[in-house]
Amino acid sequence: MQKELLGWDCRIYEVNMFPGINPKMMKQAMKKMGIKQQEIDAEEVIIRTKDKEIIIRNPEVSKVNMMGQETYQITGEEEERERKIEINEEDISTVMEQANVDEETARKAIEESKGDLAEAILSLKQ
Repeated sequence: MQKELLGWDCRIYEVNMFPGINPKMMKQAMKKMGIKQQEIDAEEVIIRTKDKEIIIRNPEVSKVNMMGQETYQITGEEEERERKIEINEEDISTVMEQANVDEETARKAIEESKGDLAEAILSLKQ
């Protein structure tokens, strides 16, 4: 499944907005308007949110510069997965000290708060 995530793409613009316009003419028009497009040879794109990752496999990535503002156009095969929480020893120590709990309790609280240390500490102090 292809899905447009950000920005726009010259090829999509040509097909949807101006059917029948020569791609070479479109590029010339874009150049006159100060729009520059650069293709990026990407293998994979990962967008991380607080609770999930969106992975775009076999992406087509374009960087578009229009009047000094850069945007990225990404199309490809989308896959979503839950984000893995990375818990390090420093985070565990911080929660242990602030909430006055043992390591196992601190680790569990960090996991339940999806890595948010402040939330983990507050939940243990209640």
